[in-house]
Amino acid sequence: MPLEAPQSCHNLHRKPPTTFSDQACSGTVGAIVTCPLEVLKTRLQSSGLALRPVFQVQLGTLNGTGVIRPGSGTVTPPGLLQVLRSILEKEGPRSLFRGLGPNLVGVAPSRAIYFAAYKRSKEAFNGVFVPNSGVVHMSSAGFAAFVTNSLMNPVWMVKTRMQLERKVRGEKKTNALQCARYVYKTEGMRGFYRGLTASYAGISETMICFLIYETLKKRLNEARFTSPNSETEKGASDFLGLMMAAAFAKGCASCIAYPHEVIRTRLREEGSKYQYFFQTARLVAVEEGYAAFYRGLIPQLIRQIPNTAIVLSTYELIVHLMGDSSQ
Repeated sequence: MPLEAPQSCHNLHRKPPTTFSDQACSGTVGAIVTCPLEVLKTRLQSSGLALRPVFQVQLGTLNGTGVIRPGSGTVTPPGLLQVLRSILEKEGPRSLFRGLGPNLVGVAPSRAIYFAAYKRSKEAFNGVFVPNSGVVHMSSAGFAAFVTNSLMNPVWMVKTRMQLERKVRGEKKTNALQCARYVYKTEGMRGFYRGLTASYAGISETMICFLIYETLKKRLNEARFTSPNSETEKGASDFLGLMMAAAFAKGCASCIAYPHEVIRTRLREEGSKYQYFFQTARLVAVEEGYAAFYRGLIPQLIRQIPNTAIVLSTYELIVHLMGDSSQ
């Protein structure tokens, strides 16, 4: 699941019955397994692939040489399989795991920050709104994501820069520490916070997912109790329904809020002409069309939807079982 602020719908509910070590372990495994998809997503979002077929893409380096900029002779951007083939042929399979180091470093801290901020803000919001209501959960999740994004952005900035670096087989690649030093040397501390405004915009995805999921969950419960053959105990079909609801909610939320992901990647590009959130959005729309805001959506959905569906339905199952055992 990754890994700006943890933004899966399950974070918006009651405190998970799993331990922090379980969260960190699952996050680490998830980061490793989904890293190739994240690299593909980031490459597709970048301006470097906006112009030419994949076999003509100029290979860039960390110092900014070889960066391709949109021009009048643009053609259809390469697709997912084309980018994958280009990486495997020119850079090697190991390039599909670029940025994994910062990702792994950020897993545990991001979750610790998120859940601590969520817990504290929930206590505060319970004193303002109806305790444990949907507004409380949504507000707490939004605040926790805001804090996590603010503190962890430097790590994700380095990760994105590493994923965007293109070097051919045999050429020495930049590690995370070298990348961080270069960012500080050329851009100062402000360079580590590029794309932060786009991350703030991405908080809306969490809230949209929560609203859709809670609505579907309520409808499923109503349908179960009004059915003439309904049972008081939840069965496998009920949890399958929750899994489908979670998948649908995450898919809708990702599609609606996805443009912020493209804008964030553009803002983090080295030597970028993209300076601010709305300026970047305007440039992308004018130079590449509105379809550019959805480049890389497919690998994003492949990464996020199954993960959210499994995690959320499993969470509901654990809560259900723990509720039975406490009676």
